[in-house]
Amino acid sequence: MKKESILVVEDEEKILRLLELELEFEGYEVIKAKDGLEALAAYRSGSFDLILLDVMLPGLSGIEFLRRIRTNDSQTPVLLLTAKSSVEDKVSGLDLGANDYITKPFQIEELLARIRAALRLRSLEQQKELEDEVFLVLGDLKVNLMTRDVVRGENHIELTPREFDLIVYLLKNKRQVLNRDQIVEAVWGFDFYGDTNVVDVYIRYVRKKIDQPEKPPLIHTVRGVGYVMKETK
Repeated sequence: MKKESILVVEDEEKILRLLELELEFEGYEVIKAKDGLEALAAYRSGSFDLILLDVMLPGLSGIEFLRRIRTNDSQTPVLLLTAKSSVEDKVSGLDLGANDYITKPFQIEELLARIRAALRLRSLEQQKELEDEVFLVLGDLKVNLMTRDVVRGENHIELTPREFDLIVYLLKNKRQVLNRDQIVEAVWGFDFYGDTNVVDVYIRYVRKKIDQPEKPPLIHTVRGVGYVMKETK
């Protein structure tokens, strides 16, 4: 199992060494940087699960380092190490997208707890992002794009490849009214020369499978326009 990696940016050698030893003991991979420019180079050449960042750094301040990485990276958790009295640095860091801060001097147990919390939250966010990429959901209808499984409630629904493509297109554009030309182009392709009535035929096929008698309908006809997939209350 790959170790979670932490970029530690700290210019005080004793603190840097302490953090390295404690984090490695906890099972993290540690990459060190002693100033903002070194940290920026390390960040650009690697991938990190978390950044532990001192605010007061030579060369390039921690706040400026944070500002630069947040222009393109809003995901990597950043924990600030700040002086006890530096309220302005804390506010600036949080405004720029720092996830948390801890003041010096700190208890290593508290720091480790904050690191675990930040990594746990990031893991949950990544899991949600993955689910959003893999699953399409509307009400109790769930479509897995990887396995091509389609389930409504507890019922597994068998669809042909074309029916599956149709339901995926409707779900990706749920609550939007789609006309027949749009559906044909997306599901059958640009080179389809048949009649757009094929959409009506396949909508009937899919409705019989998706819109079950005991459940509220999800596929709706908009007269004179086309179709929309949405929940009804």
